[in-house]
Amino acid sequence: MSSFTIYPAIDMKNGKCVRLEQGDFDKETIYGDSPFEVAKGFKDQGAEWIHMVDLDGAKEGKRINADHILSVVNELSVKVQMGGGIRNKEDAAYYLDRGVDRVIIGSLAISNPELTKELVAEYGSKIAIGLDARDGYVATDGWLTKSDRTAVEVGQYFAEAGVETFIYTDISKDGMMSGPSTDQIVDLAKQTGKEVIASGGVRNIADLVELKRYENQNVGGAIVGKAIYTKELPLRQALDEVNS
Repeated sequence: MSSFTIYPAIDMKNGKCVRLEQGDFDKETIYGDSPFEVAKGFKDQGAEWIHMVDLDGAKEGKRINADHILSVVNELSVKVQMGGGIRNKEDAAYYLDRGVDRVIIGSLAISNPELTKELVAEYGSKIAIGLDARDGYVATDGWLTKSDRTAVEVGQYFAEAGVETFIYTDISKDGMMSGPSTDQIVDLAKQTGKEVIASGGVRNIADLVELKRYENQNVGGAIVGKAIYTKELPLRQALDEVNS
């Protein structure tokens, strides 16, 4: 398995970089007017991957901030994983055919698992499944709807279908700077036997070091947003720490 990876996050709403609290569109903080400039700053600090989310797309169910994502893909030598607004095969193909390294399927995995499996068959490890959980159950449609499936159930189903990477978000932790849900992340990795990337709650370098302890149990990395923007977590120092 590859080394533990830090994915600095750029969440886009109305073309700006924002962070939401617990996925609440009414609780946003704007951290930058240019997603490209923020991404360039991350790359300059040593990031090899950047995690980009089209929040408008997730809410509206269509591509809205695609131009910002593709400008990073085309002009910066970094790998990009993106999510938000992928509702059909065309949406996934649009990004993957234009150089995005990994597309995250969230709501579509619940609403249309057969189509999701087709995408996995076609694109392999370029498709990741985003499991956004509230109280252990997967939430969809930009976290506005709670499903009746647990994250582990959905994870096991798609692991059997060939998915190699899951991104696990505990919605209650997202943007709250309260520490990651390490137990749930490790459990999902154990139950699926696949790579799990932690998302939500990372506060500081110590949280990353704690997650990295489970690297040999398929915990492959962490997505970090608010802690970088509030400077609680210096990105360059964090990268040095986990890569040492």
